[in-house]
Amino acid sequence: MEGASRLPVSWVFDVLSPFAYLALPRLAELPAGIELRVVPVLLAGLLDQFGQRGPAEIPSKRRFTYRFVLWRARQLGLPLRMPPAHPFNPLGALRLVIAAGSDLRAARTVLQAVWRDGRDLTDPAALAELAGELGVGDPLRALADPAVKQRLRENTQWACARGVFGVPTLLAGAELFWGHDAFDMALEYLARPQAFADAQMQALETLPVGASRVAAK
Repeated sequence: MEGASRLPVSWVFDVLSPFAYLALPRLAELPAGIELRVVPVLLAGLLDQFGQRGPAEIPSKRRFTYRFVLWRARQLGLPLRMPPAHPFNPLGALRLVIAAGSDLRAARTVLQAVWRDGRDLTDPAALAELAGELGVGDPLRALADPAVKQRLRENTQWACARGVFGVPTLLAGAELFWGHDAFDMALEYLARPQAFADAQMQALETLPVGASRVAAK
């Protein structure tokens, strides 16, 4: 079986996620010839769709997540500076990525502004400055454009329809690879999809559910 490098590949992310920033450098490792689709989505929409709570909504998980992100960034040699507050409202920053073309340059510029430089992109002045760096004229008008808002909604609906439950997620065809730490798995799948088609892997698709969590009465 040939490699899966001709599959459509999409990178689904929210600027709210520090793990999207950690994953950025690894996108350069995708096989040559792949046309990567960059898909900004609203993480809150994914969480609502699948009935999840975000990591920052559980105090002990929030503390661990931030400590892990800083540790991991240091391990990877990536500069990291937390934004002034987190979680924050990412709508303006996500719309800016879309207004700037929804390409890797736009995603990288905005993610680095938040997680490398610690900029507050809920501040209209900071957002306008970043829009200038991306060549987006009249940022107030661009970010209020109904077409830009609709694209973000459609992106999020598109991701939900494909089972994307978190960010960042790399989609290779119909296969999901969630999190910056699943990137090696995605690379192997693109190079050797047959490694994911053996009997043991296939058995996972029909593994019975032994118990279901129900609300306490």
